[in-house]
Amino acid sequence: MEIVIVAFIMDLLIGDPRWFPHPVRMIGQLISFLEGIIRRRVSGKTGQICGGAIIVVLTVTIVYLLSFLFMYLLSPFKRYTLAGNVDLYVLLAGVVGSFSLALRSLITEVHDIVRELEDENLYRARKKLSYIVGRDTKYLSRDGVIRALIETISENASDGVIAPLFYFAIGGLPLAFTYKAINTLDSMLGYKNERYRYLGLVAAKLDDIANYIPARITALVLLCSTVVLMPFYRRLDFIRALRVLLRDAKKHPSPNAGLPEAAVAGALGILLLGPAFYDGVLHNKPFIGEGHREPEIKDINITAYMVCIAVFITLTVFSLLHKSLIFF
Repeated sequence: MEIVIVAFIMDLLIGDPRWFPHPVRMIGQLISFLEGIIRRRVSGKTGQICGGAIIVVLTVTIVYLLSFLFMYLLSPFKRYTLAGNVDLYVLLAGVVGSFSLALRSLITEVHDIVRELEDENLYRARKKLSYIVGRDTKYLSRDGVIRALIETISENASDGVIAPLFYFAIGGLPLAFTYKAINTLDSMLGYKNERYRYLGLVAAKLDDIANYIPARITALVLLCSTVVLMPFYRRLDFIRALRVLLRDAKKHPSPNAGLPEAAVAGALGILLLGPAFYDGVLHNKPFIGEGHREPEIKDINITAYMVCIAVFITLTVFSLLHKSLIFF
């Protein structure tokens, strides 16, 4: 568990420096390489599904084995300690493990878009938003940008932070990066368009399975963070958040993303989701939440605070559970 804590701290301190060869970018390059090979050798619905399954199996296996090998190669450093009795093995593993987390990068990207909205530069806000969401952002209104940003903060609280923390805690760095491989496979192949409908089917289903427990943990800790923040923000409401979560989470096309989004929408008293364009095609998704008011920039900041508190709660609970298991 010490490595998990160090990884979390290092993510907050250094984030994802562009000069460093990021492991997730390498995973993406591996997926692209395998996709190029498989596409030349398969055709038809069944062939593409089987080809997609091969990409998934190879990617997950390679990432897990390389991560396991990395930890094995680090083992000689267990005998060395730094000032303050810091284990060099834990520090090195934590630094690399931090690249499986994305809290700082998420907050940084959100801050950049909020700054554009505050400067009334809707064009740049849409442009920067397009880098982190799948929907078309070109014609989004100011309220649409705010809603989309709140949605992606809520969803990425699970995908980008709590899910890798969960797998890190139960299976160490190899399982954390295996999860990142699954999540990256879904991000690159899991589209419901003509090109990836069958090739990305297995990747999308595996991502749903991998995120099943973390998404529910995320919704729960977001409810807890609502309680923590209610004395400071009168617009937050725990009862409404719980009601919307239980009622609306299942409306989302994803079996997982709807949980954190519903919790946040209910807590803030706004509507999320709804119709949106993807690759020029309108998807008539239902609304989630209770639209008592229009979303504001302040709601973005509150959502970010909720996520940060939710992550700290999650890490604390994982640490306590780890100590309890060791004790018994």
